[in-house]
Amino acid sequence: MTPTPAPLDASTRQTLLGISTATLTTVLLKKGLRNVWLRGTRPLAPGLPRIAGRAFTLRFVPAREDLATPASWGSPISTRAAIEAMPEGCIAVVGAMGCTDAGIFGDILCARMQKRGVAALVSDGVVRDVAGVLETGLPVWCQGTAAPPSVAGLTFVGWQEPIDCGGVAVFPNDVIVVDQDGAVLIPISHARRDHRCSLRAGTPGDLDHEPGAGRCSVAWAVSAQCGESGAVCGVGQGAGQGLSPCG
Repeated sequence: MTPTPAPLDASTRQTLLGISTATLTTVLLKKGLRNVWLRGTRPLAPGLPRIAGRAFTLRFVPAREDLATPASWGSPISTRAAIEAMPEGCIAVVGAMGCTDAGIFGDILCARMQKRGVAALVSDGVVRDVAGVLETGLPVWCQGTAAPPSVAGLTFVGWQEPIDCGGVAVFPNDVIVVDQDGAVLIPISHARRDHRCSLRAGTPGDLDHEPGAGRCSVAWAVSAQCGESGAVCGVGQGAGQGLSPCG
């Protein structure tokens, strides 16, 4: 059963847009989550903004000659069909097994994603038609570019299922944050708002000296488990540092 795409609520998105991926990896490490940075995901163009959204997953496997053909682009299980299922605001996360000699998408499909309101494309593979892709305005994080089409090295097999992207297990509706340092995953189980936390501003510059991202807001964004009234958020709890109280 294909999971229903879930939008990221505006308050969570706004909080995450103020937190760097470097800070997020530190927060998640404190929660025991080490493997959250998607390897090989680099901004295709300089100056891309930080973006946060729910993962809409797509999966490629190695090419098989009877399946990976130009005719497959029009089949019911195709990247084009997957794009038509993408909701506005999602981040398309494509597991391409790190393949760097076949472009998963070109300018036409990227233009369609941009038209549908997809927030960004993230992949451990590469894209093609780079000049056209850049002209679409779709923010892209990937390993680079290659001229051959996807069917030269990959077979598309499905969407909205668990994938491997950059050595990280990505499930549909996980939260992805991208910036100049690449893409970081926040598991869906950690991306729920804890309503017991009041989201008061903590000490500016906490953790990696992130301007304006206090500990309480960072912890809230990754669902820190706050205690009863007067407790502090779980990030750095017990460290004796002046954290803002929750509740």
